[in-house]
Parts: sequence; C-alpha cells; structure tokens
Amino acid sequence: MARIFITGSTDGLGQTAARLLLSTGHRVVVHARNASRALDVLPGADAVVTGDLSSIKETIALAAAVNRLGAFDAVIHNAGVYLTSGRSGTVDGLPTVFAVNSLAPYILTCLIDRPARLVYLSSGLHKNGDPSMEDLTWEKRRWSASGAYADSKLHDVLLAFAVARRWPGVYANAVDPGWVATKMGGTGAPDSREQGADTPVWLATSDNALVSGQYFYHRHARTPHTSTALVPVQEDFLLACQRLSGVAFPTGGV
Repeated sequence: MARIFITGSTDGLGQTAARLLLSTGHRVVVHARNASRALDVLPGADAVVTGDLSSIKETIALAAAVNRLGAFDAVIHNAGVYLTSGRSGTVDGLPTVFAVNSLAPYILTCLIDRPARLVYLSSGLHKNGDPSMEDLTWEKRRWSASGAYADSKLHDVLLAFAVARRWPGVYANAVDPGWVATKMGGTGAPDSREQGADTPVWLATSDNALVSGQYFYHRHARTPHTSTALVPVQEDFLLACQRLSGVAFPTGGV
C-alpha cells in the first residue's frame, strides 16, 4: 500500500481523496490549518501537518515537517482557493490565489523529499490563463478574480509538465477534476466529490497510471493550453517562483 501526502485535505476534494485512499488501505498524511479538526474529520490518518500555504515561511516549514515524517510514495497538491476580492492578501504581499494555488505547490515540490508520483490539481479554466509570465502577481493588470484563478491553474499544469521533464524518474501529472459539488464548485455542480477525487487517487496509486507529463480529466488524457508544452514558458514560471520565494528548483533528474 502507498503512503500519500495531500494538501488541503480537511474538506472538499482533498478530504474525499483521503477517505478513498484510507478505505482501500493506503496510508495518508493530511494537511490542515488546525490539527485537531483534521483528526476529527479523518481519524484514520497517519499524521497531520499544519501550515498556512498563503505564507512562504509557513510553506517552507510545512515541507520540513513532511520530510520529518519519512518517505512518501505520492504527493497530491490539492489545496486551492477560488475567487478572492482583491490583489493583496498575504503576509508576503502577494495575491492569495497566486500564493496558495501557484507558489505553494512550487515550494513544496522543491523542498519535500522527492516521491515517486506527483499530482497537481488544475482546472479546465486554466485555458483562460495568461501564459506570458509578465505580471504573475497582478501589480500592473487591473485585478480580475476569475483571471487570477485561471492563471493559477495554468501555472499548476506548467509546474507538472516542468517536473515531468526535469525529473524523468518521477510520474508528474496535472488533473482537471471536473465541476465538482464542493464549497468552491457550488451545489449545482454536476460531478460528485467522489468523481472529482477519483483521478487524483488513481494517478497517485494505480499501476495503470504510470505516465508522466500529461493532463487528465476523468482518467482520460486531454490536451491542455498549448503554452504548457513550451519549455521556455515552463522555465519562466520556475524562475519567477524562485525569485518570489527564494527557493531554487533542485538540479539533477532521477
């Protein structure tokens, strides 16, 4: 059975993914802001780590806490925020949606000891994102909550594909979970939480999912935004994240 770490795993898709994994005998470490709440929600979890992913300092500390727990077979980068009211919202002066959805997965990818599989939650809305990398933190553009979210989900695909290219020994993929009935998706969404969590769980554990550098929707590979396949765009994103976080992407593939 696999040992898996899931960010944002006390509600929504992350919680459902954790429950699916636990129900099939896998070992799960969950992430939350409040440890006692996480244990109440997922009593079968191996452990709980806490940290605010909108803070660079706390995200770095979270990676260290995860590493102290030992090796993992897979990490599912699930945590995310949707529509935020304005550009500035974090202690680091960054848009919250960028800090949580884009920068935190980058930092954790760089600092958590390399697992065999990495799964990044994206969205079909990533196709509306801006691949230019000219204003990642919305300092020049007029703020758009939906635009910032689309950008962040594009970044998640870029990160997955960059990891797949740079680390050929790791299976790294991005997932569009569909329109799911969560706090983010709303009650009118057509897909259940179980349907949304199925593909991330499959990519993290199945012998039939030993693939890398792909974008999945309901276990089927789909074509993402054309920019995500461009190495210069991937590299621009990695360099921007390094500049903003102070965390360098590890050199050397496995």
